[in-house]
Amino acid sequence: MGKPLFHEIMEKPASSTIIAICSFIWYYIQKKNISYSDVGLSYDTAMEGQYWRIITSSFSHISILHLVFNMSALWSLGVIEQLKSIGLGVEFYLQYTIVLVVLSGLLVLAFYHLLIHKVKLEHYKRVTAVGYSCVVFGWMTILAAKQPSTKLNLFGVLSLPISFAPFESLIFTSIIVPQASFIGHLSGIIVGYAVAWGLIHGMNNYWAVSMLGWIVLIFVWSLKKSGKIELGFIEIEPVTESVGLVANRSSRSLQMEELPLRVAQV
Repeated sequence: MGKPLFHEIMEKPASSTIIAICSFIWYYIQKKNISYSDVGLSYDTAMEGQYWRIITSSFSHISILHLVFNMSALWSLGVIEQLKSIGLGVEFYLQYTIVLVVLSGLLVLAFYHLLIHKVKLEHYKRVTAVGYSCVVFGWMTILAAKQPSTKLNLFGVLSLPISFAPFESLIFTSIIVPQASFIGHLSGIIVGYAVAWGLIHGMNNYWAVSMLGWIVLIFVWSLKKSGKIELGFIEIEPVTESVGLVANRSSRSLQMEELPLRVAQV
């Protein structure tokens, strides 16, 4: 018989909290009928100064299956919180979750930039990434590098050798889920190896709190700049479908091109 759920939650406090946050955000998005295009990350919206989407895209999901798949994988990776003896643990998990969220999002945009301007694949301007699996792939990679003998259990039925799991999962999800973001998952793997190999290091509670503070400031500033909130009493504007509509915001009209949007689940 396995451990009681409450006991497992106590052993994985950070993972459990993130799962609760993502679940609440999914519920809120569904209840308010918010489109993925309003919270997801795309090259065009980032170039317009909507940097807040790096955060909202990570914690948003477009369907219950998308949410369940990512959160199940994240729950399995919660074992990282119990491995303080090899330099991981709860503090490491929280500190580098911030790093993975921000850097994987920035790396996705860097890949989009190269594909758009160097390879001339213009449709990547409108590909919208949504989901937490950039971070999931990052943690999977870190665990694979730090403790390669570990087995990763998914859904209680699929067990993968963790040393091969990042690239196995990358190929597997790309085949069975056509909308899965190969670039997003690859970005998570790259940042994960950078952390595991010590290329990104030195995070502690001071730097984590400082980085979180800057993220909050940039998040609010970019919301203000993009016209999403009015500072003073922080009122978020109603969200509407943007494609093919004329939206009047802050006395300016924005005509969106009637071009198809693509969503990439991450």
